[in-house]
Amino acid sequence: MHFLVVEDTIDVAEAITDRLGRGGHACDRAATVEDAKHFASASAYDLVILDINLPDGSGLDFLKWLRQRKDTVPVLVLTARLAVDDKIGALDFGADDYMVKPFDLGELEARVRAIVRRRTGEAGSTLSAGNLDFDMATRQATVGGETLQLTPREQLLLEIFLINKGRVLEKDELVMRLFGMDAEAGPNAIELYVGRLRRKLSGAGLEIRTLRGLGYQAQVAKPDTVTN
Repeated sequence: MHFLVVEDTIDVAEAITDRLGRGGHACDRAATVEDAKHFASASAYDLVILDINLPDGSGLDFLKWLRQRKDTVPVLVLTARLAVDDKIGALDFGADDYMVKPFDLGELEARVRAIVRRRTGEAGSTLSAGNLDFDMATRQATVGGETLQLTPREQLLLEIFLINKGRVLEKDELVMRLFGMDAEAGPNAIELYVGRLRRKLSGAGLEIRTLRGLGYQAQVAKPDTVTN
């Protein structure tokens, strides 16, 4: 998935992005409220990890700005404050969850997965489509119980399609979600990865359709189109 990490403490930001990056996720980093607004205006994100104390203001100002724009991206707030009012304020402003510093990176990952599950309506850590299952924790995909051999980038692309089933995803949006804003990859790279993923999903319960001039759409395959 494509995450925005808004954190001005360099070592904390690097620890978060490195940990999530090892899980196959693309992360952009912002150190100020203004930088965060710039990133959020230019790209769509699956999740924002937001520190409250930033050099040019409160992270809650950015959170309010997001919600005023009707941006429903999930937000996980990080805070060094222990006051109950701060936690209540973050949730009232539209945060999905919060963590108090210092925190364990493993717990951060687990909370990220929980937020994604709530947004997709899945009860556990597994995203499914027919006979296809993808475990967000282990990054393992199976078709009819048989493990698929996917690269980290293919795992991320599959996760994106499963989370956004039925939604049309433009190539430029997939570039951002798959590689982040700093990447030099383009639409041709997306075509390459989608083609590889399609071949590996042969017989799976997920169909990735190409909508010419629009992008891609993942749909649960009809029973008579799935073969074992």
